[in-house]
This record gives sequence, C-alpha cells and structure tokens, in this order.
Amino acid sequence: MARATGGRAGRHQRRSQALPINPAPPGGFGGQYKPLSTSDMEQIYDVALRLLEELGVGEVPDRLHDLFVQQGARFEAGRIHIPRSLIAQAIAAAPKTITLHGRDPARSIEVGGDRVHFGTGGAAVQTLDLDSGDYRASTLQDLYDFARLQDQLTNVGWFTRCCVATDLVGEEALDLNTAYALLAGTSKPVATSFTLAEHVAPIVKMMDMAEGRKGAFSERPWLAAHISPMISPLRFGADAVEVCFECIAHNITVSCITAAQSGATAPATPAGFLAQSLAETLAALAMVHVMKPGHPMIFSNWPFVIDLRSGAFSGGGGEIALMNAASAQLSNWLGLVSGVASSMTDSKAIDAQYGAEKGVTALAAALSGANMIYESAGMTAALLGASFQGFVLDNDMLGNIYRMLRGVEVTEENLGFEVIVDAVHGDGHFLGHPQTMAAMERDYFYPETADREAPITWRERGSMDAQTRAIAKARTLLQWHPTYLSAEADARIRAAFDIQLPPQR
Repeated sequence: MARATGGRAGRHQRRSQALPINPAPPGGFGGQYKPLSTSDMEQIYDVALRLLEELGVGEVPDRLHDLFVQQGARFEAGRIHIPRSLIAQAIAAAPKTITLHGRDPARSIEVGGDRVHFGTGGAAVQTLDLDSGDYRASTLQDLYDFARLQDQLTNVGWFTRCCVATDLVGEEALDLNTAYALLAGTSKPVATSFTLAEHVAPIVKMMDMAEGRKGAFSERPWLAAHISPMISPLRFGADAVEVCFECIAHNITVSCITAAQSGATAPATPAGFLAQSLAETLAALAMVHVMKPGHPMIFSNWPFVIDLRSGAFSGGGGEIALMNAASAQLSNWLGLVSGVASSMTDSKAIDAQYGAEKGVTALAAALSGANMIYESAGMTAALLGASFQGFVLDNDMLGNIYRMLRGVEVTEENLGFEVIVDAVHGDGHFLGHPQTMAAMERDYFYPETADREAPITWRERGSMDAQTRAIAKARTLLQWHPTYLSAEADARIRAAFDIQLPPQR
C-alpha cells in the first residue's frame, strides 16, 4: 500500500505531479488604457481621410496605379487620390481576426479584437555578445541562436527576425538564409522581410521542401511578411509594393508597417503625427484591398519618435509609449488587427534605463489593447542591438504584463467571506489554507530571473544581479538544439539553395 503523504511535503509532491498552470497566459485582453477620446479619434480619422482624398499618395507604381483607378481612385499631378468610399470598403473587407499559423499547429495564435500578443521584430546589426559583454556585428549564427532561444520562452508568441546577418553577401543570400534560420530554429509563427519580390517564390519553395509537398506552405502559411510599402510622408515604395503583390500571390499574411518619425518624416505634434501615420497605414490597407480584397493584413501603424535635440531615434520614453498606445486604440476602434512596436530601449547596457523604458512602453501598448506588439523582446540600443540575456529578462517582464491583463476574477468563492471568518477565529493567518494553496498556483506569476530573497540569502548565493542570472539562463537554453527539420528535408534544401548556416548538433 502506498504511504499517504500529508503536510508541506505532501503538497509539494502533489503539485509536482499536477499539470502546470500558467497564471499569466498570453492573449489576455487589453483596452483599459485609452489616451484618446472618441471625439479625438474621429477628428484624427477625418484628417487622415482628407489627406488621402485631397493630398493623395505619390510615386505610385504603374501596376498599382491601374488597380486604384479601376476601384474609383483619381490620379492627378502624379498622385493617387483615394476616396473615403474606397477606404471604407477596405476596412469593411479586412479580416477582423487573423490566424498566425505556427509550423506546429498547437503554437498558432489568433490575433484581433482586444487580445494582446507579444513577439519580436527588428533588424539589429549588432549583437551583445554573451562572452565579451560588448557589441559586435550580428551573424547568421546569432539569428539562428536567437530563434532557438526564444522558442523556449513562453511569453514570446511569434518570432520575427530580430537581427540582420551581416556576414552574408548579397540580398538573395540574406533573404534565403534568414528564412532558413527561422525554419530551423523555431516552430512558432515566424515573419521575415523580402528585399525583392523575386525572392519570395524561392523561399516558398524552401518551405514546401520542409513540408514535403509542393503547395503545402501556401495552404497553411506559417511565415508572414514584414513590408513597408509606404515611405513617409505619403508616397509608395516601388520595391515593397512589388513584394506585396508577390506575397499575396502565395497567400502570405502581410504586416504592412508604417514607421514615420516625429519631427522628421511626420509632424512633431502627436495629433498631427497620428493623423499622417494613420493615413499612410490606411493607404497600405487600400493597396492590399485593390490587390486582393480581404487578404489578411496586420495594420502595423508604428509611431517612431526622435529626440528633437539631436535627431537620434528614441525607442524608449513616455512619448513613444503614448503614441503607440494611441495608434493601437485607433486601429482597434476601426476594427482592424493592430500592430505596434514597444520595448525598444535606447540603453546599450542591461541596466535601470533598459528596464524602465521597456516596462513603460510594453505595458502601455498592452493596456491599450494592441493585438501584436513587435520588438518586445531582446532589443537594445534603439533597435541597433539585440541581446540574448535581454530575451530572458524580457520574457519575465512580459509574463508580469500578461498577469496584469488577466485582471481580478471576482467570484463568491474568490471573495472568500467564510475563509476570512475561519482565519480570524482560527489560526489568525491564511498560510497553508486550501484557498491560499490553490491561489498560489493559479493566480501568481513567478519570474525566473527576479530575485526575491532576503539580502543575506542574496549575498550567500553570490550577490548576482538580474543580468548575471539571465546570462546563466540564456546559456542553459542555448544548449538545446531543435530538430524541426528532418535530415532528409535539410539535405533537400541544402542541395537546392546555398545555405550558409553549418549543420547544427
């Protein structure tokens, strides 16, 4: 007969045998922070529509020009004037929710409404080296290592390439090898950019090889495209427009990103900036609509801020937190799947500035209800750098934010009138009470890198700071090598393409 266990040891044993509970699940609901009133949003939207209809968008590629004119737009003096009616049609046809497929279907995420998901992004040309503690040029190996590191981080919902492999020569080699690193390193939803439209089809072919069947990828595309078809202020970028045509032809979800900069390529006033930026992202939505009505597009209106004293990009601070929150609020108000950028600290070190800027900007974006929050893990130095230990630290930060989004479940059981009465008349505390034990596992998030011990215990354990603990955790996670590509599929891909990442263990 098995010996019954009771007391603290028994509770520990039972908890270790139970399925893990995530008290801070991704996909919580935002929308609590509303920096704009309804009147504010109506005025901003009206100015955005006026800009598109009266000023129009310049430098329209011929193929796109013809589609716009067929749909009722007016071309005059080199600019396409997009009527309000066409914008309304594009908004009405746009999907209100989008499935971002993971290569592993269990890791797919549904984005839309007020649900919040954090993921990555960026194009860091430098990586904070785990060994030297200094910045160096980012490599293809770094990109693969970042992919497999974040693959093990619960609170990072998808992986967009976070650094540029500067050791690769040529645009095609860069695009192909970037896609390969994403394919080999994670089974989460992934995203990348395409320098030229002719690079899309070969990468789709690579993904089909991984799936083992021609056409399989386009049936269930688990790689999305980051495209910036608008160049601020208010003109199209020809190469990016062609990439969009090609992605749509292969059924690839597109995240059309507007990234104007306050005081440089958009007005310095927040209201004027939001009006222009909204107009530009609506122009991108209209572009996708005339190409293929209803094609899934993330409405990625990313307000960027510069320090007007120096002209340097500023990824952290109150202004960019406010502007991205307002952008998400506007997008959600229009019923579009919203994407913004956050957690883009200007700090080069993993220090107090790093934590403060990341916490402020990520929380504001989440509370505003942004559906997809890019750049939210690992980015440093105003997007010029990426950090392995930063990924680990940010994963804990994002878990705390998800816990805040979950909120307080007010039920008769949770209010626990009788529990309070029992504690007052009984032991005088709640330690060990069944309600406490249940709440311990269900309602509390426990970060892996934060130190909550007494000072004496901290000293006895080596007086480690958060970065030291995060470096150790990153090293442990990087000992794992995924096997998402079979040896046969990898061989086929390497025979067809110049894959420069060495075969991994």
